[in-house]
Amino acid sequence: MTVTSTGAAAPTVTPPATVAAAPTADPASIADTNQHYDLDPEIFGLFLDSRRKYSSGLYRADGVTLEEAQLAKLRFVADRLALRGGERTLDVGCGWGSVVLHLARELGCHAVGVSPAGRQHAYIADRAAELGVSDLVRTRQGHFETFDVEPASFDAVSLLGSIVHMPDLDLVFRRARAALRRGGRLYVSESCFRNGAAHAEFDRRGGTEFVRNSIFGWGDMRPLSELVRAAEDAGFSIRSVDDLTEDYRRTIEDWLANVAANAGRIDAIRPGTAALLTRYLQVANAGWGFTTKHYALVCQKSR
Repeated sequence: MTVTSTGAAAPTVTPPATVAAAPTADPASIADTNQHYDLDPEIFGLFLDSRRKYSSGLYRADGVTLEEAQLAKLRFVADRLALRGGERTLDVGCGWGSVVLHLARELGCHAVGVSPAGRQHAYIADRAAELGVSDLVRTRQGHFETFDVEPASFDAVSLLGSIVHMPDLDLVFRRARAALRRGGRLYVSESCFRNGAAHAEFDRRGGTEFVRNSIFGWGDMRPLSELVRAAEDAGFSIRSVDDLTEDYRRTIEDWLANVAANAGRIDAIRPGTAALLTRYLQVANAGWGFTTKHYALVCQKSR
């Protein structure tokens, strides 16, 4: 394991009999989570990059723009997944399709995205048509923990900022491993409490509760050690861990600047959204390095 710091038709997945059902989260909270990601796509277009990638970019030098950082991150993900072209990939919590569209367009991958948010699927279908990759991109609406996935049907699985919304880590890692072919890789990038003590102290503090309840409805940010434990218990081998905390801080700075520049247009679509986004992003950036970190974890199904 290396630890570094760096500034087609959709298949059906039938869970193996050994994979237990997901725990039931509060339905109202799950609905709230969906509603955040189901906001008008134009809102996200006013503060994210042109791909509407709603997770950390990769800033390898001073002066890097948000657009450049997000393209660098997409290529970083493809590299960590050891993709060379033409593979079958699954992106869980696919958002507005930045990963699936990138992998299809740049590498000719057969890319499947999963999201519970209905508006995202129509948006991805339209973008795939515009980019000429409709034959390579498919989406499934629903929760990864419950929909059917054919065993050993993917070469790579990715979760960028989505595992925080899934109550049962063990189930998620077991299902991801079951979906992978032998030798396939799993990429997880997630914001984490910096350790167990920070988790215990800050999980119910005001800032955490605001983000959980006012923005996402439900979420559980864990320490990295819990993700590694769940991955290893599922049978994965850990290939690498990258600390992307500073990259996410810079990403959010760029998002905040865009929210400020476009506050009037954002609020014209949904009044009060600019102030809510600003508070959320400021709370997130205040914790980096003190209570929270952001990591990229890569695992492999080696047997």
